[in-house]
Amino acid sequence: MPRAEKMQAVDTTWLRMDQPTNRMVIVGVLLLQGPVDLTRLERHLADRLLRHSRFRQRVEHASGGAWWCDDPHFEISRHLKRAHLPQPGGKHELQNFVAELASRPLDAAHPLWQFHLIEDYDGGVAVITRIHHAIADGMALVGLMLSLTDDGPMPEPAKPHHDDDGLRAVVEPLIDAIGQGMKVTNTLWDAAKSPAKLAELLRRGTDVASELTWLLTMPSDSDTRFKGALSGDKRVAWSEPLSLRDVKAIGHALGCSVNDVLLASVAGALRGYLLAKGDPTEGVEVRALVPVNLRPEAVLSGELGNHFGVLGVTLPVGEPNPLARVFEVRKRMKELKSSKEAVVTLGLMAGLGHAPRVVQDQFFDLLLSRATAVMTNVPGPQWELRLAGAPVRQVIFWVPQSGSIGMGVSILTYNGQVQFGLITDTALVPDPDQVICRFGTEFENLLLHVLMTA
Repeated sequence: MPRAEKMQAVDTTWLRMDQPTNRMVIVGVLLLQGPVDLTRLERHLADRLLRHSRFRQRVEHASGGAWWCDDPHFEISRHLKRAHLPQPGGKHELQNFVAELASRPLDAAHPLWQFHLIEDYDGGVAVITRIHHAIADGMALVGLMLSLTDDGPMPEPAKPHHDDDGLRAVVEPLIDAIGQGMKVTNTLWDAAKSPAKLAELLRRGTDVASELTWLLTMPSDSDTRFKGALSGDKRVAWSEPLSLRDVKAIGHALGCSVNDVLLASVAGALRGYLLAKGDPTEGVEVRALVPVNLRPEAVLSGELGNHFGVLGVTLPVGEPNPLARVFEVRKRMKELKSSKEAVVTLGLMAGLGHAPRVVQDQFFDLLLSRATAVMTNVPGPQWELRLAGAPVRQVIFWVPQSGSIGMGVSILTYNGQVQFGLITDTALVPDPDQVICRFGTEFENLLLHVLMTA
């Protein structure tokens, strides 16, 4: 009997967000150290991936919503492909190939994923992954990556934890936010058009309603070359990895988190790029929408789907002093951590998954117009992975952008290193390598300031 499963409301929201100018596809690259047995790698990936039913299912639509249904014409060869880069077959050619794939839609008639195995890359193999956001978010894909490796954990069904106070503390507000998100979606959209209604909602509303209202009324960030009409043509870049130990040491010396240090480095890199283009930077603020994992740790392993909220992090790009910049980032992150914004946005996305498509589009057009980038920081395994016997020496990924946003910044920690990835729309930033190359420089500047003030 063919398998059919109703798509979760949050996943439906991400499915609907797919647009010609912004594909809702998470793109990644695993660089494997050679020699690599390609036939063994193909068999290994097919075996591990197909243990997840989602990788054999396509999306079908009915009056009741979207469904995951077994693909009657499933062929693994449609999803696992070998390829060669044009000569000389180096990093530049790989970046161009990844960018072309990031601009291309997945075939909606079949399961929404595809892997390309690039032969003879830098003495090994590059595995390019494309997985639609409706299947999984970044944290779920880390679990998937672990399940693909030689000694990684196999996926297990989530188990209920009726007596776990920590789990209950996360789940109960989540359920409450989802319920309220579904109830107030239309109300808030109407209120956003009327200042009097909005003020009344704020006066009598709950914390959840207030957070939702803030999301709808927050001012836009600065107007820079990073904002504008999109072409849908993408470019990707990645940096040389930073030492996670060094980043932690700087954070410890400054009383900041690793995340504070990395976000401040991103802000400095964006500032440097604007200055190099002759653009003004004084007072410039760049807002990034940052996903926040809301899974209880107990159910992380093997669970696909989307379970995250979003915070709007405003980066002080206009601040010229690296130390002042990192302290300002720390201050802003502390304020955000005390809010319900992340939980509320997950509830909002669940509510929108049940709402008409036009309502969802109106909400996200409004929200996304106030931001410049999507930025994610994903903690990966801190040991070397092996895939079909080959060491995984580097992991890079690119977060998809939404709506009118044309920049995605991805940060991944793996095996003691921090990897930055950047994807941009060519209409706004045709040369993302000129941004990404500044990340390491900004971290070094921060390190120098710390040493000078020690």
